[in-house]
Amino acid sequence: MSPRIRGLRRFRAWLQSRPQAGDALLALGLLVVGLPQMYLEDLPRDEGYERFQSPDLLNGVLVVLLAMALTFRQRHALSVLLFISAGELAIAALNYPPSVPDVVAFLIAIYSVAAHRGLAHSALGGLVGFTCFVVTLLMLPLDVSPSVLFTDAALVAGVWVLGRNLRLRRAYFAELEDRAARLERARGTDARAARIEERSRIARELHDVVAHHVSVMTVQAGAARRIIDRDADSAREAMSTIEEVGRTALSEMRRIVGVLRTDRDAEQAGRELAPQPGLGDLGELLDHVRETGLSVQLWIEGEARTPSPGVDVAAFRLIQEALTNTLKHAGSQARAWVRLYYTDDDLTVEIEDDGRGTATIMADNGDNPGHGLVGMYERVALYGGELRIGPRVGGGFGVRARFPLEA
Repeated sequence: MSPRIRGLRRFRAWLQSRPQAGDALLALGLLVVGLPQMYLEDLPRDEGYERFQSPDLLNGVLVVLLAMALTFRQRHALSVLLFISAGELAIAALNYPPSVPDVVAFLIAIYSVAAHRGLAHSALGGLVGFTCFVVTLLMLPLDVSPSVLFTDAALVAGVWVLGRNLRLRRAYFAELEDRAARLERARGTDARAARIEERSRIARELHDVVAHHVSVMTVQAGAARRIIDRDADSAREAMSTIEEVGRTALSEMRRIVGVLRTDRDAEQAGRELAPQPGLGDLGELLDHVRETGLSVQLWIEGEARTPSPGVDVAAFRLIQEALTNTLKHAGSQARAWVRLYYTDDDLTVEIEDDGRGTATIMADNGDNPGHGLVGMYERVALYGGELRIGPRVGGGFGVRARFPLEA
């Protein structure tokens, strides 16, 4: 880019940032072009022109004032138009001939009031300016034909309509820009909400995985510690279970967090994005729990139906979290039952135990329930289900949730 073009662009940017300075330069340009012509041009001595008074100092002062008033045309458009209109009447009353600077300044003032003011002010300014123009034209010592009067009046009206249309066009584009900005902000808000929801989902998944597997590992480690001196084979079996459960926990956590990574290869992505666990994996989950020494029984009533994927994962995680709480709070001699009730529209999941964890769970949570119970409520509510958690009749603790099969 040449230095000349860069200079022009900088000058244009400077004018856009200082509109009043640009209007002052416009007024000076009018005076530079029009004043010499006003004093040097000889008026014809026929058709009434001989009746005009020759331009003098007063005429020049009036023309300079009218032209320089354009400096404030954007900030005080209506006042500038009224001032220029009064100046035009004064020039006509003093019998001075029209000149390029005052005529062009009058047309620019008409345009400015239409382009920079609302409908009420622009209509008032247009009416006052048009009336002043007609009166000034009739005050001239010339024989003005109806065709000339009509043509000049149409010019003034056209300038006003041009300014009004440009104002409406600017308002239209401003509305489009504002709407685009609102849509962009709304899209950004939706994206942030989606990220927060995704993080909450991942946090719930991680909590369920970590809480369950760590609870199993803790129980197995405690059992191994107690029997390692008298039953080494059982202790080694418990250690093997701890190793297997730990590997499973790491694998599940890697798969859950894997969706946040962007630089994984195809084979790794395939492992990390494996399907979420569901009720089809319930047998494996119960086997892991039984290895800790907790007796768990499973009943399925009704015709088993495949729920929606979200309900499938939510029901599995609900059972996992409930059994984890049983492992942590119910005691070593507790028993647990898992029941699935299928109907045509709903799936009801019940997890109960006969342990001593009721008081422990309620005391630990109170009015500030832990992440596990909160996660249960969120999962069930997410799919339009119902959840009840509380002490079981006859002792123990119970969790009962109803899911619509088509969530």
